[in-house]
Amino acid sequence: MEFSLQRLRMLRELNRRGTVTAAAVALHYTASAVSQQLAQLERDVGAKLFERLGRRVQLTDLGMLLAEHAEEILSSVERATVALEEAQASVSVRLMAGVWASVASGLLPPALTALATTHPGIRVRTRELAPEDTAGAVRDGTLDFSFVIEYSSYPTTWDPALTRSEIAVERLHAAVPAGAVPFPTVALHALAEHPWILAGPRSHFGRAVRIACQTSGFEPTINHEVGEQATALAMVAAGLGITLVSDLGLSLCPPGVDVIALTEPVTRTVSIAYRTGNTRRTSVQLVIDAVRAAAAEKGLATQAATTPTAATHVESPAT
Repeated sequence: MEFSLQRLRMLRELNRRGTVTAAAVALHYTASAVSQQLAQLERDVGAKLFERLGRRVQLTDLGMLLAEHAEEILSSVERATVALEEAQASVSVRLMAGVWASVASGLLPPALTALATTHPGIRVRTRELAPEDTAGAVRDGTLDFSFVIEYSSYPTTWDPALTRSEIAVERLHAAVPAGAVPFPTVALHALAEHPWILAGPRSHFGRAVRIACQTSGFEPTINHEVGEQATALAMVAAGLGITLVSDLGLSLCPPGVDVIALTEPVTRTVSIAYRTGNTRRTSVQLVIDAVRAAAAEKGLATQAATTPTAATHVESPAT
């Protein structure tokens, strides 16, 4: 009997999440594709693995048995990957990374250019996801690593299944229509009377900015709720309101936007998250060092940048 690792991964996610739809979302497949692959897994095994209970799918005793072994098999594959990389004089591997716009445009190009020179065997492919989704995709095994963020105004708890290595610390700045704030710095509470352009409260950015404003003594009046930073900045340039923008997001500012420093800094830490079992994986650590160097070149180095591959446990943040 031969098992497809892809199907075992789907079985594992179904066991964890209880519905085909939830498993499909976690693995970035359609629900119909997951259903088809799970049906094929039953045919491969030659026994009934699932029972439908309304919208949920319950594993049979044989399904539970196979799901337990799937965890062991997938963990063994990961350990074998690490061992093979450690045994090679030069690393040759293809990695899948989770990114979002500002890190994809601001940190990855110089980092991957440098990595191609020093370690040409490491090839990194990327998938753009919302920052809220990247850690979960690493934990589920669909990504080898991802960029994650933590805001000073929005602390989080960490998931022991993941480890993070800090890459950069960014400040957030006020982005206002040209001439709207005639000072080089501004207190956040001084922006209370302006209309705001901000991401929704379920996003890390939207929630962090709302909390920072509330801590400063006001509830922002949000006239426009948009998810994309570039869109928000274009609306600022049109005079429709103000927003906050990070250091890496400054390159997205169009003409007509003034960037004003906040007198009480709001910061966010950018890290790379990967599965805790991959702590010794050479290729991931080399990528981390390359991205750290790119961040340092932009003046965004963290304290961890002085200690290559420093790591701590990473969160799967609540939404």
